[in-house]
Amino acid sequence: MLFLGKHDYSMDERGRVPMPPKFREALMQGIILTQGTPDACVRAYPVDVFEEQAALYMSDPVTTRSGRVTRRAFFSGAYQAELDRQGRVLVPPILRQFANLEGQVVVVGTGEGIEIWNAADFEAALANEEPAYRQSLDSE
Repeated sequence: MLFLGKHDYSMDERGRVPMPPKFREALMQGIILTQGTPDACVRAYPVDVFEEQAALYMSDPVTTRSGRVTRRAFFSGAYQAELDRQGRVLVPPILRQFANLEGQVVVVGTGEGIEIWNAADFEAALANEEPAYRQSLDSE
C-alpha cells in the first residue's frame, strides 16, 4: 500500500493520534514508530516495511564498529505500537517530546510510511523546503 495525503488531527491528552481510515487496514498487524531524524517528526511503518528497512541496516556486520553504531542509532529509537479500536496509535512520551507533538498534528503519507508532525512545525518545514523542491523540479 502507498500511504498518501496530508491529514489534520488532534492528539489527545494521552498521546493518541488517529490514523486516517484508509491507512488502518495496512497497520492492523502492528506499527513501528521511530524518530524522524533529521526531521522533528515521528515516522510510522507497518511491521513488514520496517523489517525490510531493518535488513538493510543489519547488512553491516555487528562485529564492525560501523555496524554497531548504525544498529544502535536505528533500533534504539524504534517502538512497537498498535492501533486501538478507534484507529488511534499511542505515541510514546519520548517520541512526543522529540517531535514536539501536542494538540494539532499532521499525519502525512510518505509512500511506504507515515510521518506525524506538530502542525505548525510541518508548515514551517514545507515553507523552508519549497525553494529546494521547486529547484529540483526545474533541473529535471
